[in-house]
Amino acid sequence: MVEEDKAHEELLDKEAKVREKVDERGGKWRKVYFGGGPHFRNWLEQTIELCGKENVQIEEVDSKGFQCFEEAGEKMYRIWVKETKPQA
Repeated sequence: MVEEDKAHEELLDKEAKVREKVDERGGKWRKVYFGGGPHFRNWLEQTIELCGKENVQIEEVDSKGFQCFEEAGEKMYRIWVKETKPQA
């Protein structure tokens, strides 16, 4: 049990370090959410409403190591928001 808890903590620590990415065009994206289920759908709807669909990307993440998601066969996701320059 202790080993499982440690492995889970390591996965969460690793995910916490994933904060931004750069796409093939050089556009910068910021992670705003990591998870799944109803919380994911709620976050996605609100993020699209606030940022516009063209500024939102979804990335499916392997749920291996996240016991509840694995057992339920549920997928996990990251929600990314495109960094835009503030308008003056």
